[in-house]
Amino acid sequence: MTTRNLTGLSQIADRYDAFILDLWGVIHDGVTPYPHAAATLRALRAAGKRTVLLSNAPRRAFALVDGLTAMGIPRDLYDHVMSSGEAVHGELASRRDPWYARLGRRCLHVGPDRDRNIFEGLDLEIVDRPDEADFVLNTGPDRFDETVDDYHAVLKACADRRLPMVCANPDLVVIREGRRVICAGALAERYEALGGEVSYRGKPDPAIYALCLELLGVADRQRVAGVGDALHTDVAGASAAGIDSIFVTSGIHGEELGVTEYGQIADPKRVAEVAAAHNQRPTAAIAAFIW
Repeated sequence: MTTRNLTGLSQIADRYDAFILDLWGVIHDGVTPYPHAAATLRALRAAGKRTVLLSNAPRRAFALVDGLTAMGIPRDLYDHVMSSGEAVHGELASRRDPWYARLGRRCLHVGPDRDRNIFEGLDLEIVDRPDEADFVLNTGPDRFDETVDDYHAVLKACADRRLPMVCANPDLVVIREGRRVICAGALAERYEALGGEVSYRGKPDPAIYALCLELLGVADRQRVAGVGDALHTDVAGASAAGIDSIFVTSGIHGEELGVTEYGQIADPKRVAEVAAAHNQRPTAAIAAFIW
């Protein structure tokens, strides 16, 4: 299969009834919507396409809706929202998964206070030290300028105690206002290198795509496409879920692709080379989320 290069989603939209859309890197940069985001969402709705916004954000779905509204993306432009934080909250509430059932109730939170809505309604005791905890919930660094090394000591202390870790955001990095920022996935990667055990909930786990497909109500997976800027989460996740993928080239792989500004069209040959280097083959590639 050769990756098709698009100038707009309108070229391929007729093939699909629904779209699973990444947020950070597709709809916004963490602070501001991208120039064509609202108009493209509006065009998808006018074309009768169903949408779910799927984010590896370690927060509840309602918090993402509030954030989008504050950015100027109205609620009536999309159908549903699903986040890795919402999926983690569901697992910790239900304890249906045997791995989660054995976690215990005392939780050490590695992450900023802004992610604390993930604990709402859960029967957990939030503790301050690894020696008090049954498990670790990792939602990412406190500040956008921190590095993985800043967390090595606490990660090592948790790994030495063999505490299982729940990673509520599998992303390694995102681009925030043009700058690379590490995410919870980077901390989880270091934790595994230290011998720690990690459960990830979010892209590329097929389970979160199953939740999205249920929300969309589309039975035929060939009629659904995922749109995202990360090869190892968005494209790999779509592939694992059995749906097509549309790779946004202005996102976190921009430097590898030789893209220097948002919306710049990447060289198709370079797109194929970079995708192959990551062992992925997206169905299509597009410079930005544009109709």
